[in-house]
Amino acid sequence: MTNEQAKARIEALRKELRYHAKRYYEEDAPEISDFEYDTLFRELSELETAYPEYDDPASPTKRVGGAALDKFEKFTHRVPLGSLSDVFSFEELDDFLLKSDERVKNIAYSVEPKIDGLSVALTYENGVFVRGATRGDGSIGEDVTENLRTIRDIPLSLSEKLPYLCVRGEVYMPRAVFADLNRDREEAGLSRFANPRNAAAGSLRQLDSRITASRRLSIFIFNLQEGSLYMDGREPESHTETLLRLRELGFVTLPNTALLSDGESIKTHIKKLGEMRPSLPFDIDGAVIKADAFSVRRTLGELTSTPRWAVAYKYPPEQVETTLKSITVQVGRTGVLTPTAELSPVYLAGSTVSRATLHNLDFIASKDIRIGDRVILQKAGDIIPEIVRSLPNLRTGAEKVFEMPTLCPSCGHPVVKDDAGEGAAVRCVYAGCPAQRARGIIHFASKGAMNIDGLGEQVVALLLENGLIRDAADLYTLRVSEVSRLERMGEKSADNLIRAIDASRSAGLERLLFALGIRQVGESAAEAVAARFRTLDACMSATFEDFASVPDIGPITASGLCEFFADGENRALIERLREAGVGFTAVKDAPADTLAGLTFVLTGTLPTLSRDEASEKIKAAGGKVSGSVSKKTSYVVAGEAAGSKLTKANELGIPIIDEETLLAML
Repeated sequence: MTNEQAKARIEALRKELRYHAKRYYEEDAPEISDFEYDTLFRELSELETAYPEYDDPASPTKRVGGAALDKFEKFTHRVPLGSLSDVFSFEELDDFLLKSDERVKNIAYSVEPKIDGLSVALTYENGVFVRGATRGDGSIGEDVTENLRTIRDIPLSLSEKLPYLCVRGEVYMPRAVFADLNRDREEAGLSRFANPRNAAAGSLRQLDSRITASRRLSIFIFNLQEGSLYMDGREPESHTETLLRLRELGFVTLPNTALLSDGESIKTHIKKLGEMRPSLPFDIDGAVIKADAFSVRRTLGELTSTPRWAVAYKYPPEQVETTLKSITVQVGRTGVLTPTAELSPVYLAGSTVSRATLHNLDFIASKDIRIGDRVILQKAGDIIPEIVRSLPNLRTGAEKVFEMPTLCPSCGHPVVKDDAGEGAAVRCVYAGCPAQRARGIIHFASKGAMNIDGLGEQVVALLLENGLIRDAADLYTLRVSEVSRLERMGEKSADNLIRAIDASRSAGLERLLFALGIRQVGESAAEAVAARFRTLDACMSATFEDFASVPDIGPITASGLCEFFADGENRALIERLREAGVGFTAVKDAPADTLAGLTFVLTGTLPTLSRDEASEKIKAAGGKVSGSVSKKTSYVVAGEAAGSKLTKANELGIPIIDEETLLAML
């Protein structure tokens, strides 16, 4: 094949594949089979490899992702990606509309769904997509161009070769894709994603763009950032005109928008969008109300960090009604019996929910929850399902009051009332309880502990059922040949698991102390103890007074540590871990005191750091990281799409800083 023939064939294949991709993805009317499409795609890939001089950034082959990156480069937005002021009631919305009306009469507003996703900016030169970046802090984000190329809703080339264009959009994961992804992860023994937004954010920040491609993300474009939408340089006069023109160029823009002028019509449309939430194929967390005419926007102007011409109306947590079919009891790793509500499956805030924790007997009694009740369900923080209240007025008389079992549902031994903690805790104290053993191993392998990827609940159950392990130390004696024979494992899965177990040997004392499941010792306490004593042997020799002298270690935690290390079975487990080569030494340097005495709360997506990375840096500098905002919070570090924690911080007057300020403090 000559160069000219190769070039002609490459161009023909690209044209044909674009046509069939549009028929399949946009029009839902494929004309060829997947096999035929894959054959054409493979031919194009081979020709592009053989003739690199004909590379095209808009080629269909760019959709599948390429080589993995070492890190994301920072990207400075030429036009900042700002945020909007939030309103949480129609009274606050009326106040916004009244103030706007005092400055400009008869304003037309574009009312749009607020997509619950991740904001990005896309840049085009001569009609070709050349760069994409996350919002970050609005000024500096991350260059995720290769990952964005894999999103099929993003045109790699526009219908017209405009010299320069920068648009803003919201990347999201469709609900159906999210459900498929969680099902696949569950079958593979991996943890489920909490909600579509978290899944989308994690998928877009993958260093390997092939993983991003497999997650089937989507995007809605909602704003022109910079550049001209017309070849002759004309400027649109309104937001509505902008969206129409963006669609002409090939972008997928926001659906369910309305152009409205009076407050009642605006509120009616907001209510309508709220009612549509459960049936939409994507998640929304509010509605955006923005002045449509750009001339009006210029007149209304800007505040320090937000525009005067727009607000975001935030919906309260989504609530649904369902039936509590039964209450089952789970036995945790410390023996605590936790009642769990088994519900009629219902779709809520991004996922189908069929279970919710009921915490303890006090919780059940305070809400008068009975088996058979109709109940109101919501997700705490849009993540954890919880029962808000029961609906006694709908009772038929067949409902039953729940009673905690007197025997452990796992081992059959008597349970005891434990008044040491908060609430009415009931505990199984039998050391050989199978449920406690399984939960303990799952905890040992969890992300915050030894971080053994692939060792989820189902795999642990398989290992226990087949007699391959009895406790955490046995994990380090497993062989690929043994594990690969288990149901649903196979050679590759077994090899990956053994590699992850081997890697955990060097996790360090900080993680090991948490992994051991010592009562009252969470991640922060484990890190504080590791920083003080540096080796597990030193911890085993420490006294109550030694532990109690560690900052943030109270008498209950100190007692828990002493009791754990005094127990003969625990010491035997530790010696077996030593023989297996598990590291007993702290891997982190002793913390500096730069942030000593300060407590930080992290919320939203930071521009360059993950939550874990930011937490590590704060702790390394002597600071503390908390999961909730209180009067004791020193600073809230807010990133993109910060949620209720930011609202709480504003209410309490807690200083709010961004990642850049945090890094400067460090």
